[in-house]
Amino acid sequence: MSEVVSHGHGALQSYIDKWLAVQPQQRMALVFVEPNKYPGHVALAALEQELLSAAYGIREPHVATTKLNWWAEELSGAAASGGRHPLTRVLFDDERAHAMPQQRWLAPVLAAMAQLEEGTAVDFAAQLNAASALHGALAELETAWWFGETESPARAARVATLSHLLFALRRLQDDAERDRLPLPMARLARFGLSRAGLRQSSEARDEAIKAQLGDLRAAWSEASRIDGPLSVFRALETGDGERLARKAARASTPLEMLQKGVPDGGFMATLRAWRAAQRWRQQVAV
Repeated sequence: MSEVVSHGHGALQSYIDKWLAVQPQQRMALVFVEPNKYPGHVALAALEQELLSAAYGIREPHVATTKLNWWAEELSGAAASGGRHPLTRVLFDDERAHAMPQQRWLAPVLAAMAQLEEGTAVDFAAQLNAASALHGALAELETAWWFGETESPARAARVATLSHLLFALRRLQDDAERDRLPLPMARLARFGLSRAGLRQSSEARDEAIKAQLGDLRAAWSEASRIDGPLSVFRALETGDGERLARKAARASTPLEMLQKGVPDGGFMATLRAWRAAQRWRQQVAV
């Protein structure tokens, strides 16, 4: 299985490519988290992307439910069968997958199904709380895999949730017709925005986005004081998210800046990936 990762062929690589398409900055991380040496770490990131794509990327709830039910069945039986899916097979080829309780593998899938019918949150606090169920479950799985059962997933859970809310904000125009909007109801009411108003550039929309970015940045600042390690992939994701939120908050057209994103290459990107990898190796060596 590591050979598939190494040579970039086969079904496994297609799922890794899907993950990298959403988070291209992680290509830099793979220089330091070598897929041949840590195939499970990469497969877990790709599995997370599969679950998030089902939870947020499928517009028909019954289709998303069907896909998530398949994953629930797959992860329930993987310890005994070794798995049918390329990602599951790589993960359960590692003893750490068998050491984890089955519920830890199932928790993200169940949380994803539970939130399929949720509508727009009332305010930012409710939005954060609603999103934390799924992203908290993913963070618990990720933290246990990377660092062991004794480390706290609290910080990873919070920054994963914030990264998701920022990503949702970037898709504001695309998701204006969905039941769950990227801006909470109180924010929409304060700036007099309707669903149609989310699709059109206006001063009110810009100010509402900046207000959302303000809450996200404050929450990121608070998250830095929470105990718990971050995986290399999570550290890069949250670092990019914080920088993008800061740039967009200063921009005259914040949504345009959010959609543009931040550069994912260059010396500084390499340095950030190296530092994240150093912190990870120091943590697991303790």
